[in-house]
Amino acid sequence: MQILPLKPQVDLIAHTSDPYDIAIASARTCYSPKLIKPLDVSDGQRERIGGLIYSAGHHTPFQHATFVFGISGVSRHFVWSFLHSHPFFNSEQQSQRYVYFDEPEVFVPPLGNFEAENIYKGAFSEAYAAYEKLSELLIEDNFRLMSQLGKIKGQTEKQVRVDSEKKAIENARYVLPIGSATTLYHTISGITLQRYIRLVNACDTPYEAKIIVDKMMGAVNAVDPNFLKMIGEMPRFKEQTLEYGDDVSEMKVDPEFVERFDKELDGKMAKLVAYQGNGELILADAVRDVIGVSKTTLSDDEAIDLVMNPAKNPYHLDTLNSYVHSPLMRAMQHVSYTFKKKISHTADSQDQRHRTTPTSKPLLSRVHTFMPDYHTPVIIERNPQALEIYRGIMQKLWDAKNKLIEMGVSPEFAVYILPNALNLRFTQSGNLAGFVHKWRLRTCFNAQLEIYNASMDELKQVALIHPRLARYLGPPCFTLHQGGVRGDENGEMRREGPCPEGDHWCGIPVWRNFPKVVRPF
Repeated sequence: MQILPLKPQVDLIAHTSDPYDIAIASARTCYSPKLIKPLDVSDGQRERIGGLIYSAGHHTPFQHATFVFGISGVSRHFVWSFLHSHPFFNSEQQSQRYVYFDEPEVFVPPLGNFEAENIYKGAFSEAYAAYEKLSELLIEDNFRLMSQLGKIKGQTEKQVRVDSEKKAIENARYVLPIGSATTLYHTISGITLQRYIRLVNACDTPYEAKIIVDKMMGAVNAVDPNFLKMIGEMPRFKEQTLEYGDDVSEMKVDPEFVERFDKELDGKMAKLVAYQGNGELILADAVRDVIGVSKTTLSDDEAIDLVMNPAKNPYHLDTLNSYVHSPLMRAMQHVSYTFKKKISHTADSQDQRHRTTPTSKPLLSRVHTFMPDYHTPVIIERNPQALEIYRGIMQKLWDAKNKLIEMGVSPEFAVYILPNALNLRFTQSGNLAGFVHKWRLRTCFNAQLEIYNASMDELKQVALIHPRLARYLGPPCFTLHQGGVRGDENGEMRREGPCPEGDHWCGIPVWRNFPKVVRPF
């Protein structure tokens, strides 16, 4: 099987016109009695003001410029480690859940010799072959599972089979290495691009990141050579970063880290480790503060109900998610939670898209394990033939990674061959507003099963400490039902019911018995 090495490509699809002059004009407006426009900026102001505000740390003027990049030929590991590891971006990425990986494209780092490259490509080739087998093998398992739901949804056999094929792809993708190809739209502000330049080496994929950031810089310089000139030189060596400097690199990795972390989870995928015990009262007080009333006028229960209950708060019924724009809903920002989590690389690639619940990502080049350490989808566990293939390829991928490191290949490059199934361990925090949005999407039965299970772990623990908040939390259909959205005139609530997914409804009336309802797939 021929392995196609990725050829990274960056296209500047769209951008703010006159980005540098807009930054200067906006900075001048702060001290002007009138609005300064880009056309009003002089050569002297360009020379004097840009460097001055940048050096002083007054960076908001550079956020007005926006750049839309089309990026292809990059690894999913790079996207996870660098592009999506912070909150200040917007991306639309090619989905491995729904797009069949029909060509074995992979990022091939500079491994140093042909033997190492052959081991790397050989392992990827075997992983791709396992992906093809599992994609076929799991169709019938999914078809049997989804046929009954298809009858409820009014689907034809052909429609059920199409859905079953997609589910099989979703399950099979766990064996694909994280060095596999992806394509995406990626939109960032000017200051985020400047931070990319400064911290290009402070990630788990510095070699690949530098290639892409160089191309981003070239594209921006082609349309406005002034915009990036104050940033200075890109850091040349990753050893100059905090993450790879002597203070960190000389520390020995704790061999008991994985065992200790897993023990702390107590069998959960996500464990609540920090929260405000008086979180409900904090929210209630904040609500009263906004509208200037006392507890005698608006009790704790009434204040919580006003913001959290979809029957009283119509914003919950709107998919626009305007939580931080509503003066009353901003009260949710004062209640926070912290979880320890263990999910796969592929699940976290979805979880990290919830940028208001940020995490501290592990550096895989440091925390990779010698023995296979991975997540297995339930449907694969139930199929002996699929499970044998799955376990076999996991062992081969770890063996390849270990062999490469023994040969002197940098762990930075060797971990690219590890699979999507690779377990990640980290800490995640966020406020109630951020988690409400995440739980609403990820407790839906259409959500990928692994992230669904982790979200349910989180929600169940919050319900124990903050029941007056949690009783309003759940998937979109549950929220809409609480808000009074009903089905047809006979109350049957099928596709036209409270599920906003239309024909993509899961087929189960989850809203009637959440969170006790059992997910069958």
